[in-house]
Amino acid sequence: MAKAILTLNAGSSSIKFALFSLSADEPIQIAGGKIEGIGNAPHLTARDAAGKLLTERRWGAGAQLGHEAFLGGLLEWVEDHLGAAELIGVGHRVVHGGPHFSAPARVTPSLMAALEALCPLAPLHQPHNLAAISAVAAVRAQLAQVACFDTGFHHDQSAVATRFAIPRALEVEGVRRYGFHGLSYEYIARRLKKIDPPLAAGRVVVAHLGNGASLCAMRAGRSIDTTMGFTALDGLMMGTRCGSIDPGVLLYLLQQKAMSPDAVAHLLYEQSGLLGVSAISNDMRTLLGSDDPRAADAVDLFTYRIARETGALAASLGGLDGMVFTAGIGENAAEVRRQACLRMAWLGIALDEDANRRHAPIISRPESSVTVRIVPTDEESMIAIHTLELLGRPA
Repeated sequence: MAKAILTLNAGSSSIKFALFSLSADEPIQIAGGKIEGIGNAPHLTARDAAGKLLTERRWGAGAQLGHEAFLGGLLEWVEDHLGAAELIGVGHRVVHGGPHFSAPARVTPSLMAALEALCPLAPLHQPHNLAAISAVAAVRAQLAQVACFDTGFHHDQSAVATRFAIPRALEVEGVRRYGFHGLSYEYIARRLKKIDPPLAAGRVVVAHLGNGASLCAMRAGRSIDTTMGFTALDGLMMGTRCGSIDPGVLLYLLQQKAMSPDAVAHLLYEQSGLLGVSAISNDMRTLLGSDDPRAADAVDLFTYRIARETGALAASLGGLDGMVFTAGIGENAAEVRRQACLRMAWLGIALDEDANRRHAPIISRPESSVTVRIVPTDEESMIAIHTLELLGRPA
């Protein structure tokens, strides 16, 4: 009997999913989609690998349904779509694995308890990731589930890369740099080994640029340093997150502006970044299409921070052989790549403007001492691979 794996990436108002066949050496995606608008006007769409619409459903505005209701319906659709094939497990993206979970793990009650304790470190993501796991367990108690951690890829970085200059007692409690977007970076590392082995063996900075954004310094496919730290708030400027900020600003907000910790968190996570600087939108497409000077200011700061942080990571690596752009902005926003690469010319990057406009796989000129690539990421495939490796291929 044919087998399949489902992957889930749950947020506060959306659930992304992908369905994989296990008919080949590695999982092959056969369908995928999203449930959007949870808590408002839910909308489900699923498409096959060629993009053909397989199903679509809308719920009325104000439908107060939780993850359990949607995942029960989704699993029913998946099982119907699979026909005689068997769903053997569900793999989940879990943002934070903390100091102890460096590899994917099968979900157990003790694992769930440990991951619940990490929610304060990723308050926008972790509770929703875990809600999806609980919802699947409620409707399919016997279905195996696997947690795949976004921090795992960075777990083996050196102490000097993960340590803060704070009292050691806090470090013992787990206050250290963790890094995120690890599933994306792990996929890119695997992909580079296939498409450009010499580059994969070298010193590469990967730019995962989306509504959440970060950079990762890799040497021979291993994470050496990264811009996100204790939380997914650190590092690059993002869609609504500020990225790195002087801690004195936080003290000012708390002490002089008398803001509550919750109000400060809301400002830093949801009102800052591209949205805060532009006062227009957190969507890079909107900003690039605007003639408002505040939109240009936001884009300028975004690309400035990319170049600035890439320089720091090049220092961590002791040089730079390659740069990879990935994720929604990295793969699709030619103007962002152009501005960032021009700011990094001092590193040896020579941009091919025409190739960049065409979103070609390689966008650096032949004489560039740094090879610059666009490599689409696929976190869902990485989750499926991990899930299969952990559960084992059924007979």
